[in-house]
Amino acid sequence: MRIDIVSIFPEIARGPLGASIMGRAVGAGRVRIDFHDLRDYTTDKHRQVDDIPYGGGPGMVMKPEPFFAAVADLRTEQSRVVFLTPQGTPFRQAKAAELSRCEHLIFLCGHYEGVDHRVIDSLVDDEISIGDYVLTNGTLAAAVVVDAVVRLLPGVLGDDRSSEEESFSGDGTRLESPHYTRPATFAGLSVPEVLLSGHHGAIAKWREEKGLERTLANRPDLLGRKGDCQEP
Repeated sequence: MRIDIVSIFPEIARGPLGASIMGRAVGAGRVRIDFHDLRDYTTDKHRQVDDIPYGGGPGMVMKPEPFFAAVADLRTEQSRVVFLTPQGTPFRQAKAAELSRCEHLIFLCGHYEGVDHRVIDSLVDDEISIGDYVLTNGTLAAAVVVDAVVRLLPGVLGDDRSSEEESFSGDGTRLESPHYTRPATFAGLSVPEVLLSGHHGAIAKWREEKGLERTLANRPDLLGRKGDCQEP
């Protein structure tokens, strides 16, 4: 997979996507991630990427020309262009899985008050929001989405079952059960006996029950969201 991230602050994404599992995925050739400064696609001497909004209002709006130039430079027939915005469709695990099957992703990152809507109308395939809140820029959101997508690529996690048995996997309506490791007893707290039993059927049942308990306690909304979480 190839990923291009276009931002006026590409260094924000370069750090987290160059470390740990993401860094190893790049080093192993599982994914190629390139970072592009949007200002490199400007043509004026001041490298201007924003201007005052038509109709008035606070803040500055990002100009369309640099985005159009960037996409023209980077897009191929296999490309899918993603724009990160609070006005986008909520990001779900099913969308991460869908994007992980793409050959080439281009992430456009906004800043300031917003982006000229002609960019969205003409260039963007997916508008994605990572939550109901506003960040200082879309580059942080792009790093989150890229991490969620790349970890689903074959071989990235080492054991591909890791991504199949976690929260939001399957139909997306369950959280994971609790996890434990050595020592079996710590500070007077013990690991549940069933996990020490070696009885795989009993362990599977316990994990299913505890996953449902955590879902009911922390994310009861998931239980009624089955249709929303499945892939189209």
